[in-house]
Amino acid sequence: MSGAETFVPTPLIFTDAAANRVRQLSVEENNPALKLRVYVTGGGCSGFQYGFDIAETINDDDTIIENGDVSLVVDPLSYQYLVGSTVDFETGLMGARFLIHNPNATTTCGCGASFTV
Repeated sequence: MSGAETFVPTPLIFTDAAANRVRQLSVEENNPALKLRVYVTGGGCSGFQYGFDIAETINDDDTIIENGDVSLVVDPLSYQYLVGSTVDFETGLMGARFLIHNPNATTTCGCGASFTV
């Protein structure tokens, strides 16, 4: 028996604030099928950047995180960069926006939209 430890990553956290915003958008659009899609792309001032989209579809290989009656979906390529992150929604000086608190990011830009791992 080896002394190696098993690492189990923390899944994405979809906060109540983010879920409530998606729920509001669903009501405004009269479309209960709306979901928040979160993705990572190359670019931004730190190497990678976060993207958000309101979508109706779920792809076969998407990861689905639910909060009550609303869902967050993430493609497999993006998920690897987001494991352990918290997807939140805030209203403040930067306006109303979805944001990600990512423990995997070694650096982030000032606005929080891009990161390096």
